[in-house]
Amino acid sequence: MISVEEALNKILFHIQPLGFEKVSLLESLGRVVGEDVNARGNIPPLDNSGMDGYAVKARDVEKASKDFPARLEVIEDLPAGFISQKTLRQGQAIRIMTGAPIPKGADTVVPVEETQEDGSFVLIFNAVSLGEFIRKAGEDVKQGDRVISKGEILRPAEIGMLAATGRSSVSVYQRPMVAILCTGEELVDVDEPLEGVKIVSSNSYTLAAQVKESGAIPVQLGIAKDRKEDVEEKLRQGIRADVLVSSAGISVGDYDFVKQALKSLGMEMVFWKVAMKPGKPMAFGTIGGKPVFGLPGNPVSSMVSFEQFVRPSLLKMMGHRQIFRPVIEAILQEDIYKEPGKRHYLRAVVSSRNKQYVVTTTGAQGSDILNSMVRANGLIIIPEDQEVVGAGEKVKVQVIGVLEHWNNGS
Repeated sequence: MISVEEALNKILFHIQPLGFEKVSLLESLGRVVGEDVNARGNIPPLDNSGMDGYAVKARDVEKASKDFPARLEVIEDLPAGFISQKTLRQGQAIRIMTGAPIPKGADTVVPVEETQEDGSFVLIFNAVSLGEFIRKAGEDVKQGDRVISKGEILRPAEIGMLAATGRSSVSVYQRPMVAILCTGEELVDVDEPLEGVKIVSSNSYTLAAQVKESGAIPVQLGIAKDRKEDVEEKLRQGIRADVLVSSAGISVGDYDFVKQALKSLGMEMVFWKVAMKPGKPMAFGTIGGKPVFGLPGNPVSSMVSFEQFVRPSLLKMMGHRQIFRPVIEAILQEDIYKEPGKRHYLRAVVSSRNKQYVVTTTGAQGSDILNSMVRANGLIIIPEDQEVVGAGEKVKVQVIGVLEHWNNGS
């Protein structure tokens, strides 16, 4: 049995980022960019108006006031997307829309709120400085500037920048296909009748959701019954994917065929059993260089093991720099007792009080109590050698859900 750190280090040693693929901009949301992106031209490409108003010469309006407005002849209306073919002369103005290129001869823009139409003329009631309300070419980005660096996550802002640079697609890290297998004679799918001692294979859906949440692609292999041939056939299908995750079938029971089947398929076992609770019967190995995770069958054990080991691995495969959940400090609201020797992950609710985080467990912590995860937004981490943690002490909490942030009044 090895520690959580040792297990994680051994796993990540065998995990490498996948290759790259070109995808459309909208398909790239949330993906990790696989190349440096430089601007192909200036953004904006031309000097343009930052306001609806009038393009003028600054010297024509330098003495304008409410009592003595400047009166200029309007020679053209210029909407965005068009370039004026006229050259502005002294005493003239061009009505201009936001984003329209600045006409030749104009050197400032007067907002429409500071003006009043007067037939074919415009009255301007405030002096405007030279260059005011003009957005210069390259003010946002200059040609050749690095706008996105390899390894960054593509959010809506980055996708907008890619579009602004004239790109319709982008190179991103590939997403791993993750095959998911659940085993057990007692398991049935969600739409099958529950007869006798049968139970729904909820882990199939929980794990698929966890895979999808991480950004990878789940491939559900279905349920393998407790027969070596059935398990082996499902696993043969699974090793076609980039990653194989099995739930149950890895403990010491007579009917735990997964380990046997994996060995027959050439799996090189890296470790089996981790000093943690829940999640002790956790196995990891490789088949042909592909990572294989053997997770416990209990719902909570499976989810916690996924969070600690599978999720960071998938994020690394997808090129993420930050692969671990954030860990915060919070004030414990109850006494906790545990046996030494294992790291405990207690399902908990983190909230804010008096501008600090407080945390309490979700109640019963059995590895079969899925409701303890439903209510949790954090996992309290109790170190291996610690037996008692008292109420009022600070503890580390791994954040797995949305945190409530305090405001000035809390």
